[in-house]
Amino acid sequence: MSDEYLSNLVLAGIPERHRAFIREKLQPVTLKFRQVLYEPGRTIGYVYFPIDCLISLLTTVDKRRSLEVGMVGREGMAGMPFILGVGKSGVRAIVQGGGKALRMSAACFLREFNRNPPLQQALYRYTFALLTQISQTAACNRFHEADARLARWLLMTRDRVGAPEFFLTQEFLSHMLGLRREAVSLAAGVLKRRGIIYYRRGRLRILNEKELESSSCMCYRAVQEIYRRTQG
Repeated sequence: MSDEYLSNLVLAGIPERHRAFIREKLQPVTLKFRQVLYEPGRTIGYVYFPIDCLISLLTTVDKRRSLEVGMVGREGMAGMPFILGVGKSGVRAIVQGGGKALRMSAACFLREFNRNPPLQQALYRYTFALLTQISQTAACNRFHEADARLARWLLMTRDRVGAPEFFLTQEFLSHMLGLRREAVSLAAGVLKRRGIIYYRRGRLRILNEKELESSSCMCYRAVQEIYRRTQG
């Protein structure tokens, strides 16, 4: 396996002498758009360290409705309940942006986590940042306007996939933001008319990142600062 695994910031933050056992047990995989990794109440078989993919954490309301409460990219790991001693997922984890990741079986991960203090420390810091992201997202979805929420979400997605272009449908965005499709269309239209994004047939590209940041609510900067402070 090549050293591209260092693109994951959790793994890159572990001293070299502690990486050997982790590296041996990591398996490179390609995750596909809309692939479901975890379901609520189901046993977690693998943990995932994204390289250039994006995983959404969704809380389900009923069979038709769900809402994104967090996202995981190259800054972290999917499968965090194991760190808290729980082997089952509390959310649905779905691939929002297809790409490469490294996975490890749950059993191997637990053994390595228990004997590798630097891995523990890196994941404890990440857990704190993820919990902050989840609580900030909940407040954002309740109090902020649709176009500001969309701008925040696009910036967070860009940061995690490392690219300004994604494949997105209005239906998918409505689940991510907890908005009706009509509201998503209006919010995207505002940003498009201002020349900040290009959006057509499911393809969205950020054209002006500086203006997108200006259009976002303060939640983006708050979460960004927490990640900056916790990345060892």
